[in-house]
This record gives sequence, structure tokens and C-alpha cells, in this order.
Amino acid sequence: MDIKEKVVIFLATGLYVGNIPKAPGTLGTIEGLLFCFFLSRIDLLWAVIFTAFFIIFSIWVADKAERILKTKDSSSIIIDEIAGIMITLIGLPFNIISLILGFFVFRFLDILKPFPIRLIERRLSGGVGIVMDDVAAGILGNCILRAIAFKSGLY
Repeated sequence: MDIKEKVVIFLATGLYVGNIPKAPGTLGTIEGLLFCFFLSRIDLLWAVIFTAFFIIFSIWVADKAERILKTKDSSSIIIDEIAGIMITLIGLPFNIISLILGFFVFRFLDILKPFPIRLIERRLSGGVGIVMDDVAAGILGNCILRAIAFKSGLY
């Protein structure tokens, strides 16, 4: 593996967190909370722009990593979980309630893959398929969190 491939794997695995054998997706989601903290500290418009660029970058990295690893949607590729949790929590208050609810809602959706998430995963391939099902889970998760907040007055 040359240096470019090593950098791609380093990024795709969330700084090698995805190489931890137990629950790499869950660990990637936890790692993504650091990005969420950063996003919560900047203007929402800039947070959305950063997240959009991160998703595009994630697609590129995941696609390259899948080719290098020669494995379809390897569990060690966790950059998609980072993007997914970023979408789940974007525009919501960064507090313990949001973090806990957001984490569990996103992981639930990412694991069970209800419609249309599973359809996206099946229809798209490469980096787009790896990342966009998590983006869909993030969008759905964000909507669920907003509905919970609206109904309960939590935020």
C-alpha cells in the first residue's frame, strides 16, 4: 500500500477507529460527536456548508477505500457514520439530551435501515452507497429528534 492509499484508509476508518474489532459503527458515531461539537459552535449556515462538503469528501474517501480494501462496504469504513451523526444533530442544541437521543436514534436507524434507507443502500454502490444510507438515516433521525422536541418541549 502506497502513502496515498494509507491516507485514504486512515481517513475512511476515522483515524483507524474503524479497525477496532468490536462495534466499529458505534465507535464511529461516537467519534462523529466531536464533529457535532465543532458544528454546534459555528453559524448554522457554515455548519450546513461544512457538512455538505464533508459528505462529498466522505463519498470520495469511502469509494477509494472500498477499492483499496477490495471489500464491499467494509465495516472498518466509518466515515459514513461520522457524516450520518453530523446530519442527525445539525441545527439542534448541543446538550446531553440531544447527544443521547441523537446517538440512539441514529444507531437504531443505521442498524435497522427502515424504508427508504435500505432501498438507498441496495440501489447505490461504491462510496455513494456507503455514505448516502447514513445520510438518509441522519436526515430521518434529525426529523425524529425535531418531532420529539416539538411534542415534549425538550428544547
